[in-house]
Amino acid sequence: MKTKIYTFIQYILPHKLLSRLVNKLMRVKVKWIKNFIIKRIAKSYKVNMNEAYSSNLDDYPHFNAFFTRQLKAGVRPIDNSKDVIISPVDGAISQCGDINQGRIFQAKGFEFSVQELLACDKNTADFYQDGKFATIYLSPKDYHRMHAPVDCTVTKTVHVPGRLFSVAKWTAENIPRLFARNERLVCYLDTEFGQVAYILVGAIMVSSMETVFNGLVTPPYAKQVTDVPLVGKTTLNKGDEVGRFNMGSTVILLFPPGAVALENSLTENKAVKLGEKIATILQ
Repeated sequence: MKTKIYTFIQYILPHKLLSRLVNKLMRVKVKWIKNFIIKRIAKSYKVNMNEAYSSNLDDYPHFNAFFTRQLKAGVRPIDNSKDVIISPVDGAISQCGDINQGRIFQAKGFEFSVQELLACDKNTADFYQDGKFATIYLSPKDYHRMHAPVDCTVTKTVHVPGRLFSVAKWTAENIPRLFARNERLVCYLDTEFGQVAYILVGAIMVSSMETVFNGLVTPPYAKQVTDVPLVGKTTLNKGDEVGRFNMGSTVILLFPPGAVALENSLTENKAVKLGEKIATILQ
């Protein structure tokens, strides 16, 4: 009953108004306010400050700067083996596996189509038919910068409008087509084994996404499916920074058929770290 009530609340919450308010709060520069918020979040979620580039709270002008903090050099070694695809983020595997008949498994019998996730035409969606996918959830305790899973060139990015439901495990288990309903940025990566779709999924209180090749994407929120101009660095080496979530969310990777084999160890809820091997390139 409690889960049903929480799910109902998710539907009626003014997602974007709340996200705008949190966006402003997370950028308050009053020292005692921002330090209080940082300390409470760090303690509540057991954030490992030993990994942060700076553990001095005064070095962060506001909470969002702390939330998108840089890590110390070397704490996330990148597996640079030529045939390895790495996790692009710190997080936990929500789901991963085969794309069956153009559909992606979400949780507890819920699924959604590649076409609705990418907001694309049938030909683009069919490219991933019988391919692989990996969905990685970033919690508030995680490092919130995103990186390239493989050497690539960004060829196109598409801003897709939607809601801002929570993307936590319990909402994935209770809200149908969750990731295809939330606002998101679809990034197409050209690689040596074909095109990879790299999807950044927004969530409640996650009112801002930015990338090195688009700059700030949200806000403003999209009103229609829109191609976002590429204005920055588009050629990336494995492990290079792609962008950052301003608050927690989810990344989804789609791979073409016959291109990769996912690691057998990738099971639901398994923690992964940036730079760790998640798949082997087969071609």
